[in-house]
Amino acid sequence: MNNLHDWPEPITRVQSLSESGLPIIPDRYIKPAPDRPSLNPLENSDVNIPIIDLTGLSGDENNLPVSTLDQISLACREWGFFQVVNHGVSPGLMDRAREAWRSFFHLPMEIKQAYANSPKTYEGYGSRLGIEKGAILDWSDYYFLHYLPLTLKDYNKWPASPDSCREVIDEYGKELVKLCGRIMKVLSINLGLREDHLQNAFGGENFGACLRVNFYPKCPQPDLALGLSPHSDPGGLTLLLPDHEVPGLQVRKEGKWITVKPARHAFIVNIGDQIQVLSNANYKSVEHRVIVNSGKERVSLAFFYNPKSDIPMKPVEELVSADKPALYSPMTFDEYRLFIRLRGPKGKSQVESLKSPR
Repeated sequence: MNNLHDWPEPITRVQSLSESGLPIIPDRYIKPAPDRPSLNPLENSDVNIPIIDLTGLSGDENNLPVSTLDQISLACREWGFFQVVNHGVSPGLMDRAREAWRSFFHLPMEIKQAYANSPKTYEGYGSRLGIEKGAILDWSDYYFLHYLPLTLKDYNKWPASPDSCREVIDEYGKELVKLCGRIMKVLSINLGLREDHLQNAFGGENFGACLRVNFYPKCPQPDLALGLSPHSDPGGLTLLLPDHEVPGLQVRKEGKWITVKPARHAFIVNIGDQIQVLSNANYKSVEHRVIVNSGKERVSLAFFYNPKSDIPMKPVEELVSADKPALYSPMTFDEYRLFIRLRGPKGKSQVESLKSPR
């Protein structure tokens, strides 16, 4: 990745475009007609991803009832997404984290620009994914930072403003690492594996964790744009803290886009490509995208729990058989995420390209 020193074109902050009051969006943000969202509020309005109560899953104790384990198993196999409530993370901490980041995005531009990122690591304040010159862009800005491993954690690359932002991010990260670890055990058990199997495949204690905070400004033509193009998450497990007032995440289910209706103080959990690979596609990483809004901005926090970057990821031996041979060739997460860093979000094309030739 050493050649990825700069973006192919000058960066325009989407928030600046939005706040300028322009009545139409620049061509760079207009999606091709087949990719544009349907903003019909009645479409699939009664459908939502599963909401699962994690009461009984705390610390080292897994006292989840069998019915809850079954709900999680079904969600991983059929949806790739589910919401969790009573998950053990303080609602107050969730609100503080979201509002600290909202405050950051409303700081003066010169303060935010001090954290501007490059495609080499993506750390910092950004406005695009991928380095393809002339690409159609998404209607969003973001902030990306590393939480683990500690060798990549650099407080100087975290915002110093607003006050206490770094402390809140740190506390939030600690709590989400714990919650991800507990969920990983459940995913292992539901695959018929030892509870520590998936975690060990991630590198045991040497896993990675990072945070991408998404800011979706108001968009004057939301029917022509997307906040985030369709993609599946390249990493292991994602915990999304959505905006508590403004929906926007859509999940593809049986060819249709379902708008997720967030439960209050729930996390949205989704399976990433690495767990699809490890599970030999028993669990699915599912395509999702984000729609935007003409009346309200939106902030969300995506916490990514990833394998150690240099371990080849391949299907777990216990899940490979003559009837279901290994579907994927080994690839490290470092090699894998280079794809999205170069090309940007491209649906499910990356994980599909890993499939072993038959």
